[in-house]
Amino acid sequence: MNELKHLAIIMDGNGRWAKKRGFIRTKGHEVGALAVEAMCEFCINNGIEILSLYAFSTENWKRPKSEVDFLMKLLKEFLISRREKFVKNGIFFNAIGDITPFSDDLKVEILTLKELTKTNNKLKLNLAINYGSRDELVRVINSLKNSEISENSITNALDESADIDLLVRTGGEKRLSNFMLWQASYAELAFTDTLWPDFNQDELAKIVSEFKGKNRRFGGI
Repeated sequence: MNELKHLAIIMDGNGRWAKKRGFIRTKGHEVGALAVEAMCEFCINNGIEILSLYAFSTENWKRPKSEVDFLMKLLKEFLISRREKFVKNGIFFNAIGDITPFSDDLKVEILTLKELTKTNNKLKLNLAINYGSRDELVRVINSLKNSEISENSITNALDESADIDLLVRTGGEKRLSNFMLWQASYAELAFTDTLWPDFNQDELAKIVSEFKGKNRRFGGI
């Protein structure tokens, strides 16, 4: 049976979820944020050590300014509102990606939550914000330009060095969208048509069960 230590999820479908119900797109993002808690709970209850969630990509800046502004506001509210729960539930919060373009007050909340939870060890939650795998690799290569380049040195310099075991994408699309490409080199991939706000622990449990039954050969026989 395969051990699942690092689960990654591309949270897709918020806008379409809202449109189907006659809401504006931002309502989908608001409801989608609530699903994060359920995924964290599932991981803790099932011994998953790392959960990496794709929240805002380097390409998402192309969206309408009103939606981007809402997402930044929602992120700040999420960080503040979950502070006590993360501390209480043993969740270590970590932001992956380049946070330098964010407002000073948002950066303060990101760094504050990371500091408050740094000794927690029940689950490491990587929230990918202003994240793109190509951008990550460029940053890594620049940081290593005066060092010997090797697979290990690149891996150790990544925003998250642990390989992904299982990568799930909701919303019906079947692509990786520039998400943790190095870490996902040997990940098992699962795609579901379920839109992110409707994705729940029961569906994730079925996907995880299928993952555990697979024969992962990693290039061998």
